[in-house]
Amino acid sequence: MGSAWAAGSEGVAEHTGFFANPETWVAVGFLLFVALLGKLLWTRIAALLDKRSADIARALGDAERLRIDALRAKDDARRTLDEAAAEAEAIVAQAREEVQRMQHRATQHLETAIALREQQALDRIAQSEAAAAKQVRDMTIDLALAATRALLREQVGAGKAEALVNDAIAELPRRLH
Repeated sequence: MGSAWAAGSEGVAEHTGFFANPETWVAVGFLLFVALLGKLLWTRIAALLDKRSADIARALGDAERLRIDALRAKDDARRTLDEAAAEAEAIVAQAREEVQRMQHRATQHLETAIALREQQALDRIAQSEAAAAKQVRDMTIDLALAATRALLREQVGAGKAEALVNDAIAELPRRLH
């Protein structure tokens, strides 16, 4: 078709100009179409790129805020950890002091209990010594009385006994005063 048209239009091509050529108009139309389509595509691509850029900027802003929040949370956690460590140290120090006080009280209580038991043992020993001394004294008195009775029976007769009793009665007022 193009060769027939070209063969039939040989004489016409000589008389027509650049703007009369349909291929020129097809090329111009194609260029206008490409330009309009390019502009439309460029506008849409630019809008998409702008939207993507805004999304990225928003994501970066969110990421920065999250980073700042994370750093703040990290600082808060570190501060809380430091406070907890200080509080734990204070509790341990207080517990150590309490243990020392309890040890001191226990030592004092033990010393008091030992002293009390020692005093009780000494009191029992003293009571035992007193009881033994009293028993020895009582036995000595019983022996002395038995010996005196036996001696008096042997040496003192009936007449001498009365004189000795009278002398003892006479001496009583002097010895009692």
